[in-house]
Amino acid sequence: MKWLYALVGVALAAAVIFGGGYWHGNSVKSAYVNGLPPYNHLRGLAFILEQDCYIFEFKSGEAMYPLLGSHATVPQLPAEVKQSNVGADFPDVRILGIIRTGDRFRIASVRQDTSRSGSVISFEIVLDNESTRAFYKLDTYWMMDHSPEKVGAAPTYLPAYAVPSVME
Repeated sequence: MKWLYALVGVALAAAVIFGGGYWHGNSVKSAYVNGLPPYNHLRGLAFILEQDCYIFEFKSGEAMYPLLGSHATVPQLPAEVKQSNVGADFPDVRILGIIRTGDRFRIASVRQDTSRSGSVISFEIVLDNESTRAFYKLDTYWMMDHSPEKVGAAPTYLPAYAVPSVME
C-alpha cells in the first residue's frame, strides 16, 4: 500500500512540475505602459473611424477586451460588414457588434502584452458615446501598424482604419 502512496505522490509532483511549466510557458503578462516613452503622449488622443468594423472576439478567447477590426487584417471575419453577421456562427470568431465609419474614439490605455513569442503593444479605446455602447473598452490591436515597434517607436493606426480627430 505504501508503494501506491509513493506512486501517487510522484505523479502529483510530476503534474505540478510539468503542468506548471506548460501554463507558465503559455501565459501572457500584461502591463500598462501609458507613462513610458514613447507611449506617454498617446493617452487621450482622439481618432475618427475610416471604415465600418466588427467588434469581435476569437473563439480561442485570447484577448482581454473585445477586439475591433475588419476582414482586411483579420481574414476570419466576413468581407462585408453587415449587421446580420452579428451573432452569426463563424468558425474562428464571435461577432459581437459593429461600429460605423465616422464613429469617434479616444485612446484610453496603452498595453504591452509579453509572452514567450515576444511583446506587442495594443491600444485600448473608449468610444465618444461610450455610455450608450454595450462594451466599455475595445482593443484595437488589429487596426494598428506595428512596424514602428521594431525600432522602439510607438505603433500607429493604419490610415485605412482611423485618422486623428480634433474632438475635445
